[in-house]
Amino acid sequence: MSLPLEGLSAVVTGAGRGLGRAEALELARLGAAVVVNDYGQSGRDGSGEASAGPAEEVAAAIRDLGGRAVAHTGDVSDLRQARELAGLAVAEFGKLDILVNNAGILRDRMVFSMTEDEWDSVIRVHLKGHFNTTHFAAAHWRERSKAAGGPVYGRIVNTSSEAFLAGSAGQPNYAAAKGGIVGLTTSTALALAKYGVTANAICPRARTRMTEDVFAGFQEPDEGLDPLAPEHVAPLVGYLASPAAARVNGQLLVVHGGMVAVVERPRVQAKFDSKQETFTYDELDALLTPHYADRPPGETFAAAEVLGLKRG
Repeated sequence: MSLPLEGLSAVVTGAGRGLGRAEALELARLGAAVVVNDYGQSGRDGSGEASAGPAEEVAAAIRDLGGRAVAHTGDVSDLRQARELAGLAVAEFGKLDILVNNAGILRDRMVFSMTEDEWDSVIRVHLKGHFNTTHFAAAHWRERSKAAGGPVYGRIVNTSSEAFLAGSAGQPNYAAAKGGIVGLTTSTALALAKYGVTANAICPRARTRMTEDVFAGFQEPDEGLDPLAPEHVAPLVGYLASPAAARVNGQLLVVHGGMVAVVERPRVQAKFDSKQETFTYDELDALLTPHYADRPPGETFAAAEVLGLKRG
């Protein structure tokens, strides 16, 4: 019996460690050839030379298990290097079928203390990085579709966060970037559907080098798999990358600890109409003030209840 991703090729960004590593290994286990991207370490960066480093170590582990993989150490927030990353998949494996955007950094601080660089760097790596790789993958699929005269195979799995859903007070840059990624995902899903491409976003919770301070208070169990292990997230990425998920498009899913939750899209909670041509301040005061008067203190558009989700 063939593997679900056999004959397909994938790019996974930020795949030298943590979530990306688990995702790259899972895609390879399911049969995909993988370009393992991790910035700033030794490996293949366009020169053709390969040496030890997190990306190359993961690629080597995949090859040792009988799979196909190469390493790439470019910075996905740089447009030229993102182009090289997509091009490497095509050069090595003939085409690109799956893009998993995972690369990211944290620069946590309250909004009143955050520096311009802390804001810009997180937006650049997360949001711009997602756009850069998506841009070149989308162009690749569009050209293939035009040449084929119909839909082709394409899957994008983007990485958002519960910080966007719940509104993380100490992460305004991260929450904004992750919210932007959801907007990018839904826009991409609609734009590329006619080419046979799906785009979805996940909100994973996992203990990684990037989140070690975030989850410092959550102790690992003495036995059994850590509920915050990246291995809980990787199977969902594998599924979303597969032919079985052809009808899953433009969706947001929370995943961790043996649980997957499908997040419902925003819905209109209330609607008010002016009794004249346009609203006046007094009319808005009369309508909106009582509407919000009985709301629980602290309730906002953020869905903090997602933080309480767990395997039942």
